[in-house]
Amino acid sequence: MSDEDITEVPTGSVRRRRVFYIPGYDPIHPRRYRELYRKEGADQAALSGYDLALSPKAKGSSTYGWRVGATIGGQAVHADVDVLIWSDIVRDSMETSIAATYGQLIRTAWTYIASGALRRLMWLRKGPVIAALYPVGMLILQLVLALIGGAVLGGLAVRLVNAALGLVGWSLGQWAGLVWWPLFLGFAVFALRWFKRKDGKFFAYYLMHDYAFSARWNGANPPALEGRMAEFGAAIGAALQADVDEVLVVGHSSGAHLAVSVLADLIRAGHAPARGPVLSFLSLGQVVPMLSFLPDAHRLRADLAYLSARPEVTWIDVTAPGDGCSFALCDPVAVSGVAPVDQKWPLVFSAAFTQSLKPETWKALRWRFFRLHFQYLCAFDAPRDYDYFQITAGPLTLSERYADRPPSRSRIDVPASKYTSVAA
Repeated sequence: MSDEDITEVPTGSVRRRRVFYIPGYDPIHPRRYRELYRKEGADQAALSGYDLALSPKAKGSSTYGWRVGATIGGQAVHADVDVLIWSDIVRDSMETSIAATYGQLIRTAWTYIASGALRRLMWLRKGPVIAALYPVGMLILQLVLALIGGAVLGGLAVRLVNAALGLVGWSLGQWAGLVWWPLFLGFAVFALRWFKRKDGKFFAYYLMHDYAFSARWNGANPPALEGRMAEFGAAIGAALQADVDEVLVVGHSSGAHLAVSVLADLIRAGHAPARGPVLSFLSLGQVVPMLSFLPDAHRLRADLAYLSARPEVTWIDVTAPGDGCSFALCDPVAVSGVAPVDQKWPLVFSAAFTQSLKPETWKALRWRFFRLHFQYLCAFDAPRDYDYFQITAGPLTLSERYADRPPSRSRIDVPASKYTSVAA
């Protein structure tokens, strides 16, 4: 859809929008998100009765993304979507040996247990804590199976060799270790490497690297990530100077807490002009407490407190109890213990998976935990008041869309973090 095809819409609505999507801890190329948007957007448009189509970004663009043309409710909208990439940082953090990964397991478990963060996180939601414990349990199980398998194979080999030598009256005796140890170690190493190669099914190494990434710095951001976040802020700041009606930042999973800090920095620097485009922030499936509950997450806690009171932005937080990988309906500011007296944001409500998906769809997805964690970016059979594609390509700003939406009554807004300092 060209700019000339976009019709006039009522004052306060959206004709042009810039969308910045910040993914979670994901090593995959961002084209995955384009194809997801293309497929699921087409499905949602067919289900809900509106038009939505994707096209490539302009040649020479320095960022990865796509263009969206939509006609919803008789109004035409043009949106440019950019994926703010940090997958290279994720990949670098995952390039560790098997032994190093088990070292991460020990350090990460110690960080969360010794700090008291694990116990307090369980007060909120057991689902994401179980998800955090899963890679620990799975990696230990893999190690145990590898060692048992190696011991059994080595013992069997010793018995077979002794049986053969017994035919001529000989025995391995004290030399049995020469047979047992090589087979024991060889099988154990082989098994551990096999488990790692199959991690696309087990997700143990992936999740272990994810939690270790935060735990290594005790909740602070590594320098490489801080540098990338500054680049994100510059891109969003430039869009706020452009001729668009809304600049929408979407932070999914771990990307939600990155977006909090990026937007807080941007507003502090005065890059959200009052007469510019509307600034909106949509956090989806957030896992903020996994970071904000750690001792050195001073920066994140300060940014949460600051952003939650700012009039320059509208912040909507959407989760769902059906998503076991997120802290569903937990106000990330309040549970982190840093809610200011003048807190405005976020508006917390549920995407209501069980009510927005047909029973047969929910049954098919119920135990696909990682797929459910991405459901926010997908089509719903019967969407209620959450439709990702209308939010990103529809004619209403985020504040207009949810102006009369109350927070979910079952939201959790009780302080739970042991650490609430906002200055190092």
